[in-house]
Amino acid sequence: MSVLDPTLALVQATPSPLDRAVRSVPARVWLAVGVLLFGALLSYAVIAVNRRILESAGVPGTIEGTAFERTAREFGTSTVSIIAKLSGYFIFILSMLVALTVADVSFISEFWNRVAVFLPKVFIAILVLIVGIVVGDKVQLLVEERLRGVKLPQVSVLPLAAKYSVFYIAALVALSQINVATGALVVLLGAYALAVVLFCSLAFRDLLASGAAGIFLLLNQPYGIGDRVRIGETEGIVQEVDIFVTHVETDDEEYVVPNRRAMTDGIVRIRS
Repeated sequence: MSVLDPTLALVQATPSPLDRAVRSVPARVWLAVGVLLFGALLSYAVIAVNRRILESAGVPGTIEGTAFERTAREFGTSTVSIIAKLSGYFIFILSMLVALTVADVSFISEFWNRVAVFLPKVFIAILVLIVGIVVGDKVQLLVEERLRGVKLPQVSVLPLAAKYSVFYIAALVALSQINVATGALVVLLGAYALAVVLFCSLAFRDLLASGAAGIFLLLNQPYGIGDRVRIGETEGIVQEVDIFVTHVETDDEEYVVPNRRAMTDGIVRIRS
């Protein structure tokens, strides 16, 4: 054996600084790192799966044209992508909490325990807000489409009222999830609903009166299609009776008479 052999054996037996650093890390820390990596992979998979599920369910086509979707497109994303990523981030944050628990980080354990209880509520609250905004936008579009043929200036208020009503209810649900007292807001919602009812009663009183009269006419049928009638100063042959108006036709003109006039001006059936 040469003189260098003992020295060589001593060098080989001495661990390198990197080996010493690796061995000095507790096993629970390595386990925590593994949990964190697994959480990252799982969150990525959840994002991809949720996006595919939402696309297969036809959500992109359903919310197309809503204000929230247009805003999301301006930022280079979409509503489906936001919801999918939100669920993935939730999984990743949970994995962080589990990793910190495994690593036994004692000085922040109490803080993270409180976060672990509060985090699902925050996730649900954010999700409810997003869904409420999207549904509110969609309700506005549907109401506008339904009322497109109604030529009344007051009707333009109804789509906005429907939209913000959905927003308000979604905000109430979201705040209740994070334990915010919503009693005053519920009272305010009741006052808002009462104001909407009063507004509709005043703004659409003629329309409501015609609707009530139309129901009476349809149930009692004082005149029918083909009868010659005189309603106020309008005389002609009845062509159609619906819930709000009666169509009366003369030789060269057709009158659309509000049903409330049949109740206020009276109806005269002209016999041939």
